[in-house]
Amino acid sequence: MRALAILGVVLGHWLVTAFVMPEGTGDVRVASPLAAMPGLVPISWVLQTLAVFFLVGGYSAARGLRREEPWAVRLRRRLARLARPLPVLLVAWVPALAVLRLAGYTPDGLYTLAKLVVSPLWFLCVYVVLTALAPAVVALWHRLGMWGAVLLVAATGAVDAGRFALGAPGWIGWATVLTGWLLPFYLGVAWAEGALRGRRAGLVLLVGGAAATALLVVRAGYPASMVGVPGAAVSNLSPPTLAAVTFGLAQTGLALLLHGPLTRWTRHARNHRAVAAANRSAMTVFLWHQTAMLTVTVGAFAAAGALPGLHTAPDRPLWLAERLPWLAVFGAALAAIGALVRRFERPGPPPGPHSPRRPPNPARVPDVTRTTP
Repeated sequence: MRALAILGVVLGHWLVTAFVMPEGTGDVRVASPLAAMPGLVPISWVLQTLAVFFLVGGYSAARGLRREEPWAVRLRRRLARLARPLPVLLVAWVPALAVLRLAGYTPDGLYTLAKLVVSPLWFLCVYVVLTALAPAVVALWHRLGMWGAVLLVAATGAVDAGRFALGAPGWIGWATVLTGWLLPFYLGVAWAEGALRGRRAGLVLLVGGAAATALLVVRAGYPASMVGVPGAAVSNLSPPTLAAVTFGLAQTGLALLLHGPLTRWTRHARNHRAVAAANRSAMTVFLWHQTAMLTVTVGAFAAAGALPGLHTAPDRPLWLAERLPWLAVFGAALAAIGALVRRFERPGPPPGPHSPRRPPNPARVPDVTRTTP
């Protein structure tokens, strides 16, 4: 599920982020096909998978708390794994921006490119905060149970009512960054603690969340797109709205229903290896997928000028057909970047056949003379 969530984020960015680069101006403008072609909005329902990522994060954190290893030690190791790739990304982009400035790109154009690279980091920051708070979230679950989820939905609704109906300042909406993403994380904790186990729970969340989202869109005027659309007055993600929260409930229900089939599918060794490999590369893919897209976009523009589906305005149905082949090019660029940065983002390799080895710890060497059931 984590791998599928990351894949949704990557494909979503690659598909609905378009660049218009007028020749000779050094400018870069970001456009979205969802603005010109509202009929493509259902794409956002498939590829906006953030709630699933937080759901799995809550499940994983709650399971990790059960281990004998102190949570502080486990948390430090997890945060180190998340933070290790960040300096590499920044070190790569500082000279890249300098080169692009010398090539004639305007400061506004460079700001647009840099914003796209660092914008996914907000998501990582929220995930780190929630992971650090995992012991408190687990304690809250044991105290409140499912009422905790109800309170989080109500809090998000109250914030929306304040900024959309009661004239409260717009900045209060950013409180939903916590309440909105804490909800799937909290449900992931509940799942790990033994709740939400039957098909009935999945069906209730899927049907109830989808119905609530439809009502909010049709009756309350929330955007139908589950991702931000340039020029729109309201975004369901910046900050998260009640519609994004109910949509996340529907995604949680679908995840619960798919858990059994996915578990059976990953019991095959080949499938298990593929999923494990995808998760090992999850941070690299997440942090560098925008860089891969921008590398292809800027490089192709420098070599050949404006190309269909890459530098043209996404204002006609043909644009989508022109865009799809570029996704494979973005993927190849991401694979190449991943191969280059992997050595810097991961700890040193385990000892090889010619590497010095530490003597084994006798306390951890299994007694092979004993028979286990």
